[in-house]
Amino acid sequence: MNKKIEQRLRRKTRARFYIKGTDERPRLNVFRSNKHVYAQVINDRTGVTLAHVGTLSAGVKETEGGMVKRAAAVGKALAALCVEKGIKKVVFDKNGFIYKKGGTIDALATGAREGGLDF
Repeated sequence: MNKKIEQRLRRKTRARFYIKGTDERPRLNVFRSNKHVYAQVINDRTGVTLAHVGTLSAGVKETEGGMVKRAAAVGKALAALCVEKGIKKVVFDKNGFIYKKGGTIDALATGAREGGLDF
């Protein structure tokens, strides 16, 4: 396996020991590939995905711009979906990806916060 992928999986395993989604605060999980970004809100106690949005989703697919702009659109769309379902607070799980200023994960988190999610 690629060294970068191994490092990400190691970070993911360490973080998942502490991050758990509950009924009050479900887990907002993020996955980033080279072309797309996916985010889902999960209740780990019941094992149910409450909401999910990706760059291939209907409202986000038409977003113009690069990966960072599309990630922000995914965050806003997911936040709107969660607020509609009555979810206001979440726990952010960056899934082992590096959270750097101006990056994809940062843009998604900022978009979700602007949309009304609290984490």
